[in-house]
This record gives sequence, structure tokens and C-alpha cells, in this order.
Amino acid sequence: MSTPPAPQAPAQLLSRGRRWAAVAVLTASLLVIIMDMTILNIALPEMAAELHPTSDQQLWIIDVYSLVLAGLLVSFAAIADRWGRKRMLLLGYTIFGGASLLILLANSAEAVIGIRALLGIGGAMIMPITLSLIRVIFTDPKERATALSIWAAVSSLGAAVGPLIGGVLLEHFSWHAAFLINVPLMVIGVVAGALILPESRVKNVGRWDAFAALLSLVGMTLLVWAIKTFGKEASFLVPEALIAFFAGAALLTWFVLRCMRSTSPLLELKLFRNRAFSAGVLAALGSTFAMVAALLLVAQWMQLVDGASPVEAGIRLFPIAIAGAIASLAAPPLARVIGARAVLAGGIAAAAIGMLLVGIQPGTLTNLTVIIALALVGLGSGSLAIGSAMIMHGSPEEKAGSAGAIEETSYELGAVLGVAILGSVAALLYRAELIGSQVLTGIDPKLAGQASESLGAAVSIADELQVPALATEAGVAFTHALQWTGITGGIVMFVVAAAVFFLTPRGTDVSKATH
Repeated sequence: MSTPPAPQAPAQLLSRGRRWAAVAVLTASLLVIIMDMTILNIALPEMAAELHPTSDQQLWIIDVYSLVLAGLLVSFAAIADRWGRKRMLLLGYTIFGGASLLILLANSAEAVIGIRALLGIGGAMIMPITLSLIRVIFTDPKERATALSIWAAVSSLGAAVGPLIGGVLLEHFSWHAAFLINVPLMVIGVVAGALILPESRVKNVGRWDAFAALLSLVGMTLLVWAIKTFGKEASFLVPEALIAFFAGAALLTWFVLRCMRSTSPLLELKLFRNRAFSAGVLAALGSTFAMVAALLLVAQWMQLVDGASPVEAGIRLFPIAIAGAIASLAAPPLARVIGARAVLAGGIAAAAIGMLLVGIQPGTLTNLTVIIALALVGLGSGSLAIGSAMIMHGSPEEKAGSAGAIEETSYELGAVLGVAILGSVAALLYRAELIGSQVLTGIDPKLAGQASESLGAAVSIADELQVPALATEAGVAFTHALQWTGITGGIVMFVVAAAVFFLTPRGTDVSKATH
């Protein structure tokens, strides 16, 4: 690409009112992205009952969005630096809205997976730009930390608004409505963004490295597919998955070496020399790895095991969002008192405790325990506002695109790997316990196979065949799988909290300018 670089819109020329109006537009678009992901958690049981996807297809319905998004974030952020961040954002809005409209034509699990992939392309054009524009618009570190805390708070609120809106829609419409809600919101985004946001490009930037972009996308796809396959087969001795794993790792290594040797790298890896930046990235990656898979399972548990309606499930998921929003807004001022690393590591540790509560409760898992656990996990997700501030604080303005891409890639890759690994382990545990219970004896082998693949299918089949014991045993098996996932995720998050604390330099202050 050889688009002549245009001057950036200097942040200092933007009035205070326009700066905060820009934050409103950017966080609103983030809200739609997050809301779309959480709406799907509510819609998944009804979708599974209608389409009868295999457990692998269910994982791909969730994963493919994050996989495509994570694979393209770096490339689209680099293109946006050259072509214009505002242009890229508006194009992302258009693609996201158009892909959502296509759900009207979907009548199979494969079609839904394809549409989710298109949504991932649109999301990859949106998410890193929200962060890089905040970095460019706000030159004052204290004001920027506040803007990023709002960004994180809105992300947490999206986790609550999504299930609630999804629940209301599913009470009156089919699961397709969970996608169609994006269309009018994206139309509004295009209009508001065109009127309010400044254009931003990087001067004297090098050529876009198409080969590095290909290495990143293919390498990540192969790696995650291999991990998913290992989880599904419960074995590392799967020849095609082993080949894919090593091929993906080799391509990603090649990508890293190419970026390190380039004078104009697709991804600026030198940012990792800053310990606070690295700690923020680790917090994002490790936390989402554990939390996303657990929350996906909790949303299904509430509806299919605990008997909540879609709307009730949406309301019950509110604690994580409310706690996350409060923690996000409180994190910057609290960090000025006790330090950034104490806030970030302490929040992640609180989330770890919440996840362990789900796993170690004696007897039957109760809704009260789940709500308390969700509130603690929300505190952890809110503390990531400090992680985001650490990432942007450690990045010069001209590298805002790379910083935003790295942060969002960390979130998305963490989510993909979490669902792939923890989700596959949960599915394996569920299937093994259900088959071992003998409740499938006498049921048509094809239907028995579907029931052992997913809880949603098992409940639907139990209703069709009028075999309540199947639904009961499936619920018990799913609950046990959820609890083991909570224990595993909690242990992972404790390790992440410790690593973040020791990696972050003592005295890190995201409200002061770097020298």
C-alpha cells in the first residue's frame, strides 16, 4: 500500500467536549461488540435445540468470531495507521451490521459459523481502533486513564446489557434476533462516528507487510485448531492436530522474527521491553483465558440446569457487570493511593477466589454461590482498566495502533484459548459422566450421541422422548464439569495475579507522564 500519509488530527486541537463525545462514540461501539458476544451466550441453548450442533460446532460458533478477530487485529490496525483510523472504524461498523443481517438466511450450524466469521472481520476493524484513538485523542495521562476506565466500565456493562436484551428478545422472537439487534446500532455508529470522530494517521509509516499478516493469521488459526482438537479427543496423539500445532507455532515464530528484523514491522514488538506494558498484556491474556470459558458455561447452567428463563439468566448475570463497571471507574483513583500493580494483581486474585467458590462448594451448586462468584469475577475484570492504562501509558503515540492491536489480541486470544481448552475439557467431562451414568441405554444411538455432545441437545431430546431422567443426569454431569472448570480457571488466575504483581515495576503510576 502506498497511500500518502496525511497529518494526524492533533489531539490538543480537540475541545474538551469533543474529546469526551469521541469517547462516547468509541465506547458505544465497544458496547455493541461485547453485547453481541454475551447475547450469544443466552441464545446458544435455543440455537442448539433448533440446529443440534455437535459440541465441536458449538465451540466453533463461539470461537470463530474471536479467532478471526484475533488473527486480523494486527493487520487491520497497521492498515488503519496508513489508511486512516476513522475510515477503518466506519468500514468495520458497516461490515458488522451487514453480517448481522445475514442471519436471516442461516438455517444450519455451518451458516452461523460463517456469519460469526464475518462478524469477526468487522470486529477486528473496530476494537483496536477504539483504543488507539483514545491514546491519540487524550495526551494528558490522568485524563487518558479516566477515559480508559470508562472504556473498561462500558465493556463490563455490555456483559450485563447483552444477556438482558438477549433474554427479552428471546422471550418474544427467535434466536435470530440476537444478531439482528446489531443492525440499527451499527447504522447509528456510522452516522455518529462520521460526525464526531477525528481522522488519525501515522506520518512516514513504512509499507504494510502482507506476508507477515498472512503468517500471523494462518499460524494462529492452525495453533488454535490443534488445541481444540487435543481437547476434544482428550489426547495429544492426534497426528493431524500435532502437525497443525507445530506448523502454527513455526509460522508464528517466523512472524515474530520477521517483525523483529523489520524497520517498519507489522507489529511493534519492542513495546514488550516496557515491563508495565508486558504486565498489562499478561493480565488481559490470562484473565480472559479463565473467565470467558467459565462464564459461557455459567450462562448455560442457569438456563438448562437451574431453570432460569432467558430474561432471568440475563438478570442473574448482572453482578459481574455491575461489579466490573464500579471496579473499572474506581481503579484509577485507587491506583494513585495503593499503586497500579496492587490494584491489578489484587483484582485478578479476587476473580480467582470467585471461580474457586464455584468449584469447591460442597453439595449441590446453588444460585447464591454463583452470584457471589460472579461479583468477585466482576471485580477482577474491572481491575483490567489499570492493565489497559499500563499498556497505553507504555506506548508512544505513533505506536498506538500496535499497542491497541496487542491488547485486543490478548483479550481475544485469551478468550479463544480459554473456550478451546477449558471448554473442550468441560465437554469431555460432561460426555464421559453422562455416558457412564447408563441413562442413554435404550435411546436411539444417533439421539444418544447428540445428547452426549451438548447439554442443550440433551434437554431437548429428553423433552421430545419424555425421559426426564436424561435431563436430570445431563444437568448433574454439566454441573460437575462447570465446577472443575471453575477450579482450573481459579488456579490459572492466581498464577496470573502473582506474575503480574512481580512483573509490574514498583511505583508504576499511569496518571503521570513518562520521561
